[in-house]
Amino acid sequence: MTRRPISLCVITQNEADRIRECLASAAPFCDDMVVVDGGSTDDTVAIAQEAGARVIGRPFDGFRSQKAFAVAQAKNDWVLCLDADERVDTDLRAAIEKAFDKGFDAPGYRFYRRNDFFGRFMRHGNAGADKVLRLFDRRRGGWRGPREIHESVSVDGEVRMLGGFLDHYPYRSLSELMAKQERYAHMMATEEFAAGKRVSLTQIVVSPMWRFFRGYVLRAGFLDGWRGIVYALLRVEYVRRKYVKLWLLQHGQKA
Repeated sequence: MTRRPISLCVITQNEADRIRECLASAAPFCDDMVVVDGGSTDDTVAIAQEAGARVIGRPFDGFRSQKAFAVAQAKNDWVLCLDADERVDTDLRAAIEKAFDKGFDAPGYRFYRRNDFFGRFMRHGNAGADKVLRLFDRRRGGWRGPREIHESVSVDGEVRMLGGFLDHYPYRSLSELMAKQERYAHMMATEEFAAGKRVSLTQIVVSPMWRFFRGYVLRAGFLDGWRGIVYALLRVEYVRRKYVKLWLLQHGQKA
């Protein structure tokens, strides 16, 4: 196998059951693997080191900041950023290798990410395959902007598409999903409040309904069967919690 001078960058926090597969999916073509760990209490660090990654401990202070730090630790200027619950499929691996061997002709590359929801990749609705920018030249891009949650990469110049999929396995169980939504809703509400955003009672009522209609009806989430309706209902709950928390904060209450 020929590894290219590409650095894989991953952040972790108690990902012992998922980090091995994540690293293994990129190890064949990345000659450097960096894992920034936020203080795992399981075997994440040992497993990552065993898989050949350089593990750096850093207290977690936000998703964007943690990922930007990981990119800064890379040995190579070309970096591939993954979450521990993501895997590079064989077609995407081939596309990355081909693009590198031809000489990267853009500062950044997007590809489709397909999201697993209780045993099946979603094809429709708000959970259908989305495009993510994760392969880039750090000299011309990175994890920018003030937002620490729902963070994204931007680059200076054209972004091109690669074939294949990034496979995403975000939830181990319904309980974990709901706990994650609660944490994200709190983070989003706190961040938006600090940025000066305010919400009305009308938005608290209408926004969750719109999220359901857009995902389940307009984006054909119903075609994903029972997974489609369950996912749509769970997203309604996330939006409602986020706006209720923001409402409480702007009225001097604890969220």
